[in-house]
Amino acid sequence: MSEAVLNVEDLALSYPGGVQALRGVSLQVRPGEVLGIAGESGCGKSTLASAMISLLSSGAEITGGAVYLRGENLMALSERDRRRLRGREIAMVFQDPLTAFNPVLRIGEQLVDFQVNAEGSSREKRRRAAAMLSKVGLEPDLALSRFPHELSGGMRQRAAIAAALLMRPAVLIADEPTTALDVTMEAQIIHLLRELQAEVGCAIVIVTHHLGVIAELCDRVAVMYAGEVVEVAPVDDLYHDPLHPYTRALLSCDPSALVEHTGHLPTIGGRLPDLADPPPGCAFAPRCPLASESCATPPPRVRPAPAREVLCHKVAP
Repeated sequence: MSEAVLNVEDLALSYPGGVQALRGVSLQVRPGEVLGIAGESGCGKSTLASAMISLLSSGAEITGGAVYLRGENLMALSERDRRRLRGREIAMVFQDPLTAFNPVLRIGEQLVDFQVNAEGSSREKRRRAAAMLSKVGLEPDLALSRFPHELSGGMRQRAAIAAALLMRPAVLIADEPTTALDVTMEAQIIHLLRELQAEVGCAIVIVTHHLGVIAELCDRVAVMYAGEVVEVAPVDDLYHDPLHPYTRALLSCDPSALVEHTGHLPTIGGRLPDLADPPPGCAFAPRCPLASESCATPPPRVRPAPAREVLCHKVAP
């Protein structure tokens, strides 16, 4: 097994009011793999993505754990040193590409500025930007001269991917990269990410609630619930043999899994727990059909098979 290029160890993060958004999250991202992070809204996916690249809101506080990039603890670095790593070693594609770009600068100017830590003249940097735009399927002369609002949503997302890959980082984090796109454009972006990952050789962490994106793009999946990773598995194993009750419930809510016509979409009953006062035991227990008295205590992290982890009392090792 390859040594992890990005390693999250027992990470805990809270927001004002005592909201425990991340609770002991541990994940490893291996060189060249695509790791999906799935879960319903509010489970901590985007917070984890932001913590991985150390781009947190001013109110967020790391209360425990660490994030290691090539063995270097990002939390122990100064902000200046972290800025030097962003783009060159780790980069991010944000959910809304319109707000990710400066609205008053042309795309070409911004792609040149993004290479601030790269060697070469402005002309060389512009040439590299044009080459990367071409790789993501954009006409370089057109895209370089346009302002962000002059591009369509799909074109902006392609430009954002080009910006993130300009410095050929070891890790690319994509936070809901297809949410604002139609089905046709979503398929194109998934295909593009797969092609670029093979060419650049970077690891990709893709955050999404779209199970189809996970199935199409990922090698492994981490399922999150209430700020915790409740299951990690290779993508085929997860879809064919989900072990955690929450994973099974999540997959059953996928409309594509319906085999009979129905006027109702499946849902998971109950509500997410209050993370300002999380339960002492299994967070999913109040919504779980398998819950018993033992679920009132913290669940063990079980490893029932190679490359699989499950946070559950009901899964035997």
